[in-house]
Amino acid sequence: MGRAFEFRKGRKMKRWSAMAKTFTRIGKDIVMAVKEGGPNPDSNSRLRAVIQNAKAANMPKDNVERAIKNASNKDTANYKEILFEGYAPHGIAILIETASDNNNRTVANIRSYFNKCNGTMGTQGSVEFMFDHTCNFRIAKDGIDAEELELELIDFGAEEVFEDEDGILIYAPFGSFGALQKELENRGLEILSSGFERIPQITKELTEAQIADVEKLIEKIEEDDDVMNVYHTMKED
Repeated sequence: MGRAFEFRKGRKMKRWSAMAKTFTRIGKDIVMAVKEGGPNPDSNSRLRAVIQNAKAANMPKDNVERAIKNASNKDTANYKEILFEGYAPHGIAILIETASDNNNRTVANIRSYFNKCNGTMGTQGSVEFMFDHTCNFRIAKDGIDAEELELELIDFGAEEVFEDEDGILIYAPFGSFGALQKELENRGLEILSSGFERIPQITKELTEAQIADVEKLIEKIEEDDDVMNVYHTMKED
C-alpha cells in the first residue's frame, strides 16, 4: 500500500472535530461552491461534490437547502481560502487551510497560536512543498474489484485505489479531480464523498512528551472557526 493508505489509516485514529464543526465546514464549502458556479448542482460539479459530503456527514437535507439558498443571496459574504504555513515545536511542519471572510482576523489568530505554543509562523512556500496535494473519492463497494478499478482509472489520474470498511477510496493528484469525478459519474458509480488532502512526503517520529507539545498547537488551531484542515509531518501510529 502507498502513502495515501498509510495517511488515511493514521488520520482515522484522530478525532475529526465535533459534528457542529463539520457542518460549519460544509456550510462554508456550499457558500464557496455556489458563489463560484451557481446554485444548481446539475451544472455545478463543485456543489454536487459538497452535497455528497453533506449526505455522508448526515447533515440534514433542510440545512443543505437553506445553505444553498443563503449562498445564492448576493449579500452573503463569500469566503476566501488562505493557506498558512509554519513549524510546531520539534521541527514539525504545519500546513493550515482556512476559509475566512476576514483575512486580518485569521492572520492575527493563527500567528497567536504559533506564538503561544512555541511554534513559528512561516512565509508562503516554506513548508507547502513537503506535502503532496491530492484529491480523493469514496465510492460504494458494490462488488467492485479495487485493483481492477485502479488499472481502469490510471488514465484519469488515479494513483492509489484501496478498500476500507466504508467503501473504496481513490486517490489522485489535486488537478485530476474534475476528470475523475466525470469518469466515475459516467460509469454510474455512486460517489459517497470526495475531498482534498495534503499528504506529508516524509514524517518525523517524536517522543510522547514531544507529541504532546505538537498536539497542543494543533488542537488550538483546529478550534478556530476559520480553520478547515490542519496537516503536519509528525508520524502518527
